[in-house]
Amino acid sequence: MSAKIEVRRAQKEDSTAVGRLINGIQREEFGIPIKLQDQPDLTDIDGFYRKGAGDFWVAESSGQIVDTIALIDIGQGEGALRKMFVDKDFRGADKGVAIELLNRLLVHATEKGLKRILLGTTAKFLAAHRFYEKNGFDPINADDLPESFPRMDVDTRFYQIDL
Repeated sequence: MSAKIEVRRAQKEDSTAVGRLINGIQREEFGIPIKLQDQPDLTDIDGFYRKGAGDFWVAESSGQIVDTIALIDIGQGEGALRKMFVDKDFRGADKGVAIELLNRLLVHATEKGLKRILLGTTAKFLAAHRFYEKNGFDPINADDLPESFPRMDVDTRFYQIDL
């Protein structure tokens, strides 16, 4: 990839660009009927994600947010991976953006003492399923999720990784 990618913690001023990227992928690319207003966490990243071991990261290229990933501390040594969205022009193993952000989250979670990361995704995100499985995540039944796991209505596939 020719453009330099910077991975960093999201800042308050990133909220608009983060919301535009995520909601654009959800609605325009995958036809998921969700509005930005239905995702108040994106306008209060600090208040929603930065509790306990939680955090929110972005990848930026030429001043544009091209990837996001977040971690919610759900207690009991567990975290929930949320909001992993990659701009279509930055997807693929050859780009390395998604794996760099995932690794940042996993290192952070380990350093903070988390023992397991869980995530939910939709049936439509087939490439995401392959990505998570290729990177050590195992499928888990919804019935086996802890009560503290923040389920989204659109999520039908769930994964976990032990750290």
